[in-house]
Amino acid sequence: MAGSEKQPARVRALAEIALRVRDLDVMQQFYSDVIGLPLMKRFPNAAFFRIADGFEGHTQVLALFDRSGRADDHAPAAAQTSVDHLAFAISKSDYNAELDRLRSLGLTVTTAEHAWVRWRSMYVNDPEGNTVELVCYDETVE
Repeated sequence: MAGSEKQPARVRALAEIALRVRDLDVMQQFYSDVIGLPLMKRFPNAAFFRIADGFEGHTQVLALFDRSGRADDHAPAAAQTSVDHLAFAISKSDYNAELDRLRSLGLTVTTAEHAWVRWRSMYVNDPEGNTVELVCYDETVE
């Protein structure tokens, strides 16, 4: 804002990722059984999963909102959104076993290395086509 001398509050952590979904039950099962996020609370039209402790008592969450058959004035059309993918950090020691587990579930898994940050990544798609990345820091990535 022009002329404003106040600075925005410093962002301390990611608080929530929220997805609009067509099939809440199928998506809940994927994020629980495949990705391994613990379900915090299920409501008739929403499911909340714990990602991590977060900041000052606000748990980091993934929220799924059932938008099947609903028009939301505040939500942009899917073609207007710009989300590329969701990424969840895992331990380097879990990387190979997780890659094998996802493949054993019949999922198509692609991998990549990001040398500039020394990240090793694997990617799968959830049942509604969102790309989900599981990523770890690996000092051997060059």
